[in-house]
Amino acid sequence: MLTNPRSDRVRSVRALSRRSVRQRQGLFLAEGPQAVREAVTHRPDVVRDLYADDTAAERYADLLAAARDAGVPTHDVSSEVLAAMCDTRQPQGLAAVCRPLDVDLDAALAARPDFVVVLTHVRDPGNAGTVIRGADASGAGAVLVSDASVDVYNPKVVRSTAGSLFHLPLVLGAPVDELLSRLRAAGLLLLAADGSGDQLLTDAPLERRHAWVMGNEAWGLPPQVRDGCDQVVRVPIYGLAESLNLAMAATVCLYASAGARASATQLSR
Repeated sequence: MLTNPRSDRVRSVRALSRRSVRQRQGLFLAEGPQAVREAVTHRPDVVRDLYADDTAAERYADLLAAARDAGVPTHDVSSEVLAAMCDTRQPQGLAAVCRPLDVDLDAALAARPDFVVVLTHVRDPGNAGTVIRGADASGAGAVLVSDASVDVYNPKVVRSTAGSLFHLPLVLGAPVDELLSRLRAAGLLLLAADGSGDQLLTDAPLERRHAWVMGNEAWGLPPQVRDGCDQVVRVPIYGLAESLNLAMAATVCLYASAGARASATQLSR
């Protein structure tokens, strides 16, 4: 059992809270039973090490057994060591050091996704993670995150995805202009989500293959990005709220896409 919270191993895991270290080492940390379970279940190939304290080893014995069966190295640690490794104050007994799992754009487009979401200039970790979670829940084909956005391997982003990070293709780090050009060339309609849009979500052509383009939490999409899309779509506001935040608007748009694609599939049968 690892019991020294000041050991080199503990310090190296804790250092993954810094983006520069994550990039240099090609690793990130997934904290808590939900994220660790999804990693072990869906992407055990990216899990380099799994750490569990005494309480978690007993409570999540099935998860640790599955990890060992998948060839994931597991390590017993004290609760003090786990707390020292993690970014959150209450890591709930489990943490996994993982390798990056993003794919290149060619691989994401090769699957011919019905709809995807593009995040550009999104800076808030909680919003980015919630959009990834919503994209997963709605059945989106991929999440594309531009180079001007938050690092999706930030511990706060990883936690807020609730494990969805391990479920769907992620394309990271490309300039937004390149992403939009490639998506259009692949036959996807570019839909800018913006409160100033003249197209209502209820009238958007979501039966076509498309990409939602989402912008910054405070100022929305840069004008050149918005103008580079095929249509600018707004979510209708029926009450007195001035607007929806990014995560809420993205979820509404993505579920509208899911519903439209389900209806199109039903009609084609």
